[in-house]
Amino acid sequence: MTNGQPLPIKGFIETSFLDWPGHVCAVIFLPYCNLRCPYCHNHQLVLKPNSLETLSLDSILERLRPLNDWIGAICITGGEPTIHRELPDLLRKIHEAGFKTKLDTNGTQPDILNYLITEKLVDHVAMDVKAPLDDEAYARCAGVFVPTSIIKESIKVLMAAGVSSVFRCTVTPTLLEEQDVCLLAEQLMDFRREGLAGPDEGLSLTLQNFNPADPM
Repeated sequence: MTNGQPLPIKGFIETSFLDWPGHVCAVIFLPYCNLRCPYCHNHQLVLKPNSLETLSLDSILERLRPLNDWIGAICITGGEPTIHRELPDLLRKIHEAGFKTKLDTNGTQPDILNYLITEKLVDHVAMDVKAPLDDEAYARCAGVFVPTSIIKESIKVLMAAGVSSVFRCTVTPTLLEEQDVCLLAEQLMDFRREGLAGPDEGLSLTLQNFNPADPM
């Protein structure tokens, strides 16, 4: 976490057609992460963020305001955005500037996620689910031990919140097999069977390709 200073934005893409399907959005990258996923393609943000230029939110918003009719949203990604205590202020300023917000998260901070949703600071959430909800499998894919109880809590927050959301899983051949992906999909459906999500609510698991070019 940062210490009361403005969030050190370490990357910016002006236009993306991929990060929020159905929306044209800009993308802001925040540094640091509490996981060490072996397949991570943003590892410079995680391990060496000081080697990257620091950008200000004000300069980004100044650049985007004339494009507001074209770019209607900003995606906040990382790294892991929810480890920064200044994230709510960042999202609030983006909303005040007239943009919708999308959050990418690894789901390790369910209380923060619930707060952001309750305060209506996020319009869409994409949560990365690394593996079937088993501590051993999850640690293998996350690179560190992660109690899957907190991942389950974040899943429950999203399913109960009524906010637009999607779950994503990066399928890395050396870490996940077909049966692992099927098990994860079944586990997500179990939450619906428990009544946490209505039958008409979107429940999506998006599978992402592993990029072997430059992983952590």
